[in-house]
Amino acid sequence: MARHRHHETHTVLRLGWLRASVLGANDGLLSTASLIAGVVSASPNHAAVIIAALSAVLAGALSMAAGEFVSVSSQSDAEQADLRREAEELREDPKSERAELAAIYVSRGLDAALADEVAGQLMAKDALKAHARDELGLTDVTRAKPLQAALASAGSFVAGGLAPLAVAVLTPAPHLIYVLAPVVLLALGALGVVGAKAGGAAAGPAVARVVFWGAAALGVSTGVGRLVGVVV
Repeated sequence: MARHRHHETHTVLRLGWLRASVLGANDGLLSTASLIAGVVSASPNHAAVIIAALSAVLAGALSMAAGEFVSVSSQSDAEQADLRREAEELREDPKSERAELAAIYVSRGLDAALADEVAGQLMAKDALKAHARDELGLTDVTRAKPLQAALASAGSFVAGGLAPLAVAVLTPAPHLIYVLAPVVLLALGALGVVGAKAGGAAAGPAVARVVFWGAAALGVSTGVGRLVGVVV
């Protein structure tokens, strides 16, 4: 008989990079576009707009990478501290740790005898890994990865910022805001769809959220730019 292989793809396997990538792309697209809208509304100098947009993409990517690396590194440090504490407890009192692990399995539905047997077998193979997974909730999938998060944030920020940067380069300053707004809102909508599909969620609410806040940000930036331009 042919052996049936069951393949599954779970969204949780992508959570490590998905959050940072979606956040970075949204930020790159919207912050760069908002800066362009503000600058061109204040002073329609094409060269100044392009310089501001390019600076925003580069500085934003570095800032996102540094911020993600620092924050996720702090999470990683906390995880490592918990693992060291757990390893010390396993060395000092392995019987109590086995009982603790067995109690977890009992709470999940196993009877006491089977839970103790399972705990014993898992601890015999890799006691720290068993406690990390079932007591602390740490696995290879969920564990903090600072470098991965930093690279995903920086790369996605640059990718998101390329669309408004291209519009700024290719469009004359007097018409820039009228081209920028629809391009950015369409890109935000597409990004909302991609993020929703990658995360296994409905696309409609995601698109509505990102387009609404994108339009609000562009509107505020344009208004502030025009106000500053008038005052100056």
